[in-house]
Amino acid sequence: MLKGKTALVTGSTSGIGLAMARALAREGANIVLNGFGDAATLAAVEREIQSLGVQTLYHGADMSKPAEIEDMMRAAAARFGGVDVLVNNAGIQYVSPIENFPPERWDAIIAINLSSAFHTIRLALPAMKQANWGRIINIASVHGLVASVDKSAYVAAKHGIVGLTKEVALETATTGVTCNAICPGWVLTPLVQKQVDARAARDGLTNDAAKRSLLAEKQPSQDFVTADQLAALALFLCSDAGAQVRGAAWNMDGGWYAQ
Repeated sequence: MLKGKTALVTGSTSGIGLAMARALAREGANIVLNGFGDAATLAAVEREIQSLGVQTLYHGADMSKPAEIEDMMRAAAARFGGVDVLVNNAGIQYVSPIENFPPERWDAIIAINLSSAFHTIRLALPAMKQANWGRIINIASVHGLVASVDKSAYVAAKHGIVGLTKEVALETATTGVTCNAICPGWVLTPLVQKQVDARAARDGLTNDAAKRSLLAEKQPSQDFVTADQLAALALFLCSDAGAQVRGAAWNMDGGWYAQ
């Protein structure tokens, strides 16, 4: 489906981003990888993706720094001619009541979870419009649709991503470029595992009991969404069948938003 095209996935060295990169590579897309990790881990990720029969480029841009994002986009254009599929996945989290929320944490979360998507989109769109084809997929969160306590920066950023998605979808509505957001509920990523670990320590629970407790509060299915399920949805949005899905905030959340 994507043979000859190039996909850039931010935060793609683990978790949801890596699942997205794998799925897009299986469909023939060359992959621009981005994220943190030691040299051995990064090399292993590249080898895995290349084993699917595509080319890769790794760029370690810090997604809080516009200059590094610009360098990554230039590198992708130099190597592959441009980006056809852009998956804005990079994200961080910090949990605290707002009156105690460190301002530097707020700034970092807004920069990485929201502003980075603005920068990648603005830089990817010219080539997409020229080709009259492109897919922009923003990994938002159910927290882009509803709020939870102690997550002011994350909720603000994810609501912002949903709004940005709608705005870009309108600006590209008469072109072959689409822009949509995927809004996961609980996915057992390293980011969520940290919250599970904190809950286990706080409440004196086993790790499995902490997982059940976390799910019980918000996710009626009582099961985690998987990264592979989210990647399958991304592939649908990249397909011809998804050509008229524009500006959607598609929740995959085990019933969280339905409550």
